[in-house]
Amino acid sequence: MDLEKLSVINTFLVVMWIMGPAYIANSVAVLTGGRFPIDQGRTLEDGNRILGDGKTWSGLIGGTLGGIVFGLILNTDGGHSALERLTGEELSREIWGENPIFVFTILSFGSLFGDMSASFYKRRQNLDRGDKFALLDMYDFIFMTLFLCLIFQKAWLTSWILDGWTPLFIILFLTPILHRGVNIIGYNIGVKNEPW
Repeated sequence: MDLEKLSVINTFLVVMWIMGPAYIANSVAVLTGGRFPIDQGRTLEDGNRILGDGKTWSGLIGGTLGGIVFGLILNTDGGHSALERLTGEELSREIWGENPIFVFTILSFGSLFGDMSASFYKRRQNLDRGDKFALLDMYDFIFMTLFLCLIFQKAWLTSWILDGWTPLFIILFLTPILHRGVNIIGYNIGVKNEPW
């Protein structure tokens, strides 16, 4: 995929589109979570929970499925037409590579696995659920998503993310803004206990 020919605004829209399943998975996990803690209440030798009550099977499964379904919607002919109308560009119908469902799964699961990894680390630092850890909280899910894509879908990932480095810069710029905005909304509607 050649993003160098696109304007910065159109590249921004394409990157949002591509990363949509990862961003949506994180939001859907908040809505579907709350049941069946993954660590089943277990603690490690440090006396802290492995992950905590915020990481549940219902959130992991719900968020992953939500991201996959969102990706499938984006990958329809209607989705491609909408993207082309937004960007004003004729874009490849193979935007997610040869195996889009696998890519959607990696994007969605990777997002939530990153969040779980951050929770594991925070518990080891004696931080409670909801305690603020600015950079980790903002980037945990997106870095794990990109890392898993690098392992399992390297050709697809490098075909667009390293295309002039603009896509990577957009992700690094966009993620904190989206993360904070969604968390503030979640806090205001009562599905999150803190606005970060």
